[in-house]
Amino acid sequence: MFLGALCGLGVGLVLGVGVMLLWNRSEKRYNEVQQISPTEPTLVDPQVIEVVNLLRSAALLIGPHDEVLHSNPQARSLGLCRGQRVMVPSVLERIREVRRSGEPAVFDTTLSRGVGAPTLHLNVRIGPMGDDTELVLVDDRTPLLRVDETRRDFVANVSHELKTPIGAVSLLAEAVEEAADDPDEVRRFAGRLSQESARLSELVSQIIDLSRLQSDDPMLRAEPVPLKELLDEALARTQELSQARQINLVRAGEEDRLVLCDRDQMVDAIANLMTNAIVYSDTGARVVVTTTIRDDAGDEFVEISVADNGIGISPENQQRIFERFYRVDYGRSRENGGTGLGLSIVKHIAAVHGGSVNVWSKLGQGSTFTLRLPVEGSQDRVPVAGASRIDSERQS
Repeated sequence: MFLGALCGLGVGLVLGVGVMLLWNRSEKRYNEVQQISPTEPTLVDPQVIEVVNLLRSAALLIGPHDEVLHSNPQARSLGLCRGQRVMVPSVLERIREVRRSGEPAVFDTTLSRGVGAPTLHLNVRIGPMGDDTELVLVDDRTPLLRVDETRRDFVANVSHELKTPIGAVSLLAEAVEEAADDPDEVRRFAGRLSQESARLSELVSQIIDLSRLQSDDPMLRAEPVPLKELLDEALARTQELSQARQINLVRAGEEDRLVLCDRDQMVDAIANLMTNAIVYSDTGARVVVTTTIRDDAGDEFVEISVADNGIGISPENQQRIFERFYRVDYGRSRENGGTGLGLSIVKHIAAVHGGSVNVWSKLGQGSTFTLRLPVEGSQDRVPVAGASRIDSERQS
């Protein structure tokens, strides 16, 4: 019995010594880890934070353990970080490479914003800041790439659109030459030649107008213009077309306001909407031009609506109706000399004047295009007595 007790005591001593050794080893390792990974947060100079906040680029300050020490609003809006985590794997990988090498890095990457959202194209610059911190600067190049893509598409579309009338002019000229002994055929081909030449001239003119809109600031030539005068000039421009198609133009609404605008460009915009309505209406139909004054948080806006009861526009076409060279009915547009640039020009003119243009349409019921513009001020208000009708048959 004494021997059993002695053996039990020995086993207890051995176990106790083992536990003590394990405890000492664990405590030593814990201390080593604490020395390698301190729990105290890295402090950032307040002046550095102020500078980062002033940067136009999205910016992140990264600590020695990949934590985000500070981010400006641009970085958060792009979704580069969430809390103290870097959310773009390719950027995080390069951050670690820069930390290891001590050399700055510049590269391009993409960032997906989820289903249905466009992918962002980012230019990233990473540089060491000392004290194991790094500065990450990110610029969103997506708008620039979109502009380049639009410019390439525009050039391609222009080339395609110009080839059609130029080819037609060339063929008609050959036909006239071959039919030199047949006066009737010469007159017929000459008439077609005149139509294609006019279409080509209109296309070149609108291309020039659109290019000027994109490179010029029309508000440098802006002046207060009475709304009534803008409508008068636009109606005068479309009078010949409306008479040819026997379209009745009805005009109604408030017109006693001034619009700060480039006169010629604004008349172009209104006339383009009227022309579009006339072209896509059936012979003998009616087009209504209505002006309405809206109050929006104390600011006055005029809405010029052009409504027709023509063929209408499908929902999928409404999404693209303001694109360059886009036509809902290519055959009808070509027959009337349309270039597919009219509504695109209206959109640009509205935008540079601080306004907008939108469309409501339903197949078989017609369309209404509304041009919304800020009002410069009020002139002496003269009441508009009812609606004035421009009847093509009466004026012919």
